[in-house]
Amino acid sequence: MPQFFLNKRLILLLVSIIVLVALIGFSLKDREGLTWPEQFVKDTTGWVQSIIHTPARSISQFFSNVNDIKNTYEENKILKSKLDEYVKLETELQDLKDDYKILQEILDKTESLRDYEPIQASIIARNPDRWQELITINKGGQHGVKADMAVITAKGLIGKVKYTSQFTSTIQLLSAPDRMNRISAFVQGDGSKVFGLIEGYDEQKEALLLKRIPFDAKVEIKQQVLTSGLGEVFPEGLLVGEVIEVVPDDYGLTKTAYIKPAADFYQIDHVIVVERTMISKEEEEEES
Repeated sequence: MPQFFLNKRLILLLVSIIVLVALIGFSLKDREGLTWPEQFVKDTTGWVQSIIHTPARSISQFFSNVNDIKNTYEENKILKSKLDEYVKLETELQDLKDDYKILQEILDKTESLRDYEPIQASIIARNPDRWQELITINKGGQHGVKADMAVITAKGLIGKVKYTSQFTSTIQLLSAPDRMNRISAFVQGDGSKVFGLIEGYDEQKEALLLKRIPFDAKVEIKQQVLTSGLGEVFPEGLLVGEVIEVVPDDYGLTKTAYIKPAADFYQIDHVIVVERTMISKEEEEEES
């Protein structure tokens, strides 16, 4: 019996090998079509794959879109920060250009003030409620600033020193409504000077008032107005502005000229405090 089973197993193994070889040979043989079992298996497999592939593809595409949106958000965030930084740098660059232009004008103006002692200063405070009246600069008594000194910008006269401390000073603008805020000035004509006093400021016309001009004096539009130096406070020859209108006063005895300031009272960043130098008789004789 044991020998019989051994022979049976050997026979079964040989038959299996023969069938396997036959199937391999059959599968390697060139055929024009598939058998129905092969077609059934392929169709079933394809149907199952199509059912699984479509949702899997949709889910994969969904997560891919979410990832793209996330990346786009991060890129937009980075670009926005760079754009904000660019705008900030552009603003700072423009401010530096404006400051350079103003400082260059002040430097040119300082070099032209040969008869005066210029003290350069910057604005450090300005009260919004008194915007047209007072400003504070970063120079004081320790820098040689004294009360009643003239204060100018690169464009022209803006006011005078009202108060001083050791390291700061308060400047009263020409546009301040102060009755004591008077300046002796003259209108520069063709070889002649027409004198008057700057008293007051017209806010509607944004113009200084040059009063007490002789009624018969010839004053024309666009003529320049400069400090006369007769008040013993302001040096002579500082530009105030130009004439834009001339009207008679209430009694018809004198005239008043409206003067457009050469300097911008509204926007002031840097100024020059002008110290008037008194020339002695000995120096005048030496110069002559």
